[in-house]
Order: sequence, then C-alpha cells, then structure tokens
Amino acid sequence: MNKIARYRKFLGYTQADMAKIFNISIQSYSRKERGIVPFADKEKILFKNMVSKLFEEITIDDIFFGQ
Repeated sequence: MNKIARYRKFLGYTQADMAKIFNISIQSYSRKERGIVPFADKEKILFKNMVSKLFEEITIDDIFFGQ
C-alpha cells in the first residue's frame, strides 16, 4: 500500500468516496492512487486540505513526493 492509500484509509475513505469527491470514476481514482496517472494540481490541493485536518503541518510534497 502506498502513502496516498494509507492517508486515504486513515481518513476513513474508500476509493469510491474519493472518486466521488474528485468527481471522477473509481477506475480513474484507482489509477491515480497507484501512480499510473498523476493527480491534477487541484486534486493534490484538495487531498492535502483533507489530510491537513488531521496533520496541520503536512504539505503536498509530504504526501505526494516525500519518502
């Protein structure tokens, strides 16, 4: 499981939930989460804002680019 999937699960969301939030198909979200297709900048910001409710200091780099 990658870091993005771990954050999603920590937030209590399924891939279907995230697809609905991002207004994309479940398959599209799955491909993004697996790194096959990149997240759009607006999706990165939305995801970061969701995660930052639990981790105030987190950055987009921490989520999408950090080890």
